[in-house]
Amino acid sequence: MIGEQAARFDHVVETFNRVRKLYGFGRIEVPVFEATSVFARSLGETTDVVSKEMYSFEDRGGDSLTLRPEFTAGIARAYIENGWQQLAPLKVTTWGPLFRYERPQKGRFRQFHQLDAEVIGAAEPAADVEVIALAAQVLAELGVDDRVVLQLNTLGDAETRGAWREALVAHFSGHLDVLSAESRERLEKNPLRILDSKAESDRALVADAPRIDAFMTSEAGAFFEAVQKGLQASGVGFVRAASLVRGFDYYRHTAFEFVTDALGAQGTVIGGGRYDGLIGAMGGPETPAVGWAGGIERLAMLIPDLAPDFARIVVVPDSPSMLEEATAIAYNLRRGKLSTTIDIAYKGNAKRRVELAKKSGYDAILFVREGSRAKDRLHLTHIGGTEAASMLLLKVLEWLPGPYRELSGDDA
Repeated sequence: MIGEQAARFDHVVETFNRVRKLYGFGRIEVPVFEATSVFARSLGETTDVVSKEMYSFEDRGGDSLTLRPEFTAGIARAYIENGWQQLAPLKVTTWGPLFRYERPQKGRFRQFHQLDAEVIGAAEPAADVEVIALAAQVLAELGVDDRVVLQLNTLGDAETRGAWREALVAHFSGHLDVLSAESRERLEKNPLRILDSKAESDRALVADAPRIDAFMTSEAGAFFEAVQKGLQASGVGFVRAASLVRGFDYYRHTAFEFVTDALGAQGTVIGGGRYDGLIGAMGGPETPAVGWAGGIERLAMLIPDLAPDFARIVVVPDSPSMLEEATAIAYNLRRGKLSTTIDIAYKGNAKRRVELAKKSGYDAILFVREGSRAKDRLHLTHIGGTEAASMLLLKVLEWLPGPYRELSGDDA
């Protein structure tokens, strides 16, 4: 990753870090690899991620380790082992590389990167609203909120989910002759996942499947209503997606995805939900939690063309003998918060240097030349390109050493 791709990646991460601070989310780090059992317990032995996609290996001691395929399990393990219960409710974020062995697709690679946000130890609907609003603001400040839609659903409480699961099993069991092979397998292991099926033969069955609302307890209904009202109060728009599910029993209540049609089949850019049963299932205390993850590469592909919000200048010594002087000048400009690069190639005439600087996205060139008077040794050529560039001359003058305060300049 280099150039424009790297700049987009940086922009996503920088925006995420800025917005998460506005919401009071701290930063944590978890290991890039964990004991394989951490993911087997949290994701399930029979899932595709565990059975087909994880990079697992034995270390020198014979223990099985796995490169992390997602963040939540490692965060839950750290929460249990480090006694973070005393810090609850805990609002944390992280980002970094993840690893899955799968067919590379648009915006998805075997080493990919995600943003992650979690609220651990808060059972209230307000925590769900908080993490969703955080995601929505990240998308808005990236300038892609008009290209995504928030899909929202509820999985209810344990009683709701259990009754709904039984109804789904009964419904799909009556149509085994038309159910796809994959869905027949899911019927035994994870019937809710049939609602995710993309198979043509399953679509009519999924459309006619029982909806969770028919089995909702009053408590679960009140929780979902509170989440919806909280999102409305936060100005976060959403659509109800009754088929949006999470397959594991430790998921409760809210499930959500921010989806787009701008990336082809890979439509989800941020997805998450409430997983109140996970930490207990991993051997810790029963702990409510809600969170989300979003693909950095996918978000980077969505954002519009980047325009730098600061002026960039390149200092060009005319010869190797002027490099020391150019270095001193560049140091002063950087102290003034001007993004400054020193050109040490000494190639091409002034016109060629200007052309190269334009291609590289600079706003101005400051030539450092030989001369008897300080002000004659500097020549500023404006290239333009950002609003900040219009004030560049004053900024340069402000941070140049005293002898150079009066310099010559023109517009290229």
